[in-house]
Amino acid sequence: MSGFPEVHAPTTTSGAARPLVLLHGGNVANWMWEPQLPALTDRLVITPDLPGFGARVGEDWPGLDAAADDVVARVTELGVDGPFDLVGLSLGAMTALRVLARHPGRVRSALVTGALLERLGVGTRSTVRLQLAFWRAPWFWRGLATAMGLPEEARERYVTHGLSVRRETAAAMFADVNAGGVPADLSEFSGALLAIAGEKESATARRSLATLARVAPRAELRLAPGMHHIWNVEDVDLFNEVMLTWLNNGTADARLITPGALAAR
Repeated sequence: MSGFPEVHAPTTTSGAARPLVLLHGGNVANWMWEPQLPALTDRLVITPDLPGFGARVGEDWPGLDAAADDVVARVTELGVDGPFDLVGLSLGAMTALRVLARHPGRVRSALVTGALLERLGVGTRSTVRLQLAFWRAPWFWRGLATAMGLPEEARERYVTHGLSVRRETAAAMFADVNAGGVPADLSEFSGALLAIAGEKESATARRSLATLARVAPRAELRLAPGMHHIWNVEDVDLFNEVMLTWLNNGTADARLITPGALAAR
């Protein structure tokens, strides 16, 4: 459905930059990364659609492990057979962690944001049930877009794509997300890992940072100030600067908040 390309060649020749893979969230597709591409002109960027979304809405959601394997197979098929950097948001973040666990040698560094690694809270589960009940209702999708803080220009695209996703795909995906948990083999990944949650995300998303730290103690944990779940479009400049600081320097942007600092406020 999306028609958004998977491969974005560099437009500058400032050096042999690493390939970068961006994994989208649930109920959206690879087009969610369009605001990031102008900041990545020196990169070969791959934005695959996950099974069941975008150009692949006719496919079943295969589960997180199989989706991770699918990502690596697709990236290899598109010509990147060595290590790459990885960024994932929401469902893409959870899939990215499975990539790190199952294919640790393929990823140099990773940034994940909005990974839900604990069982969903009562409020979130109620929202999911409502979403499935009103799956074909555009007004409900518009309400979700508003609640997530999406800017006006992004809402209609979110609604249109959401209505294209099969309810069976969403139910299977939500079951995976609700199960929670960090892949045990994540400890095999020795590269740099930055995990972020939006400061205004659900408590589940924020608690998930501590859940991740128990399996990956070397991971850096941060909160994005004032941000909701899909903050790559909520504040494009902040997201792009945080992403580039991590990709280019291997450090967390100074504007991000450490969880301990937030608790002390």
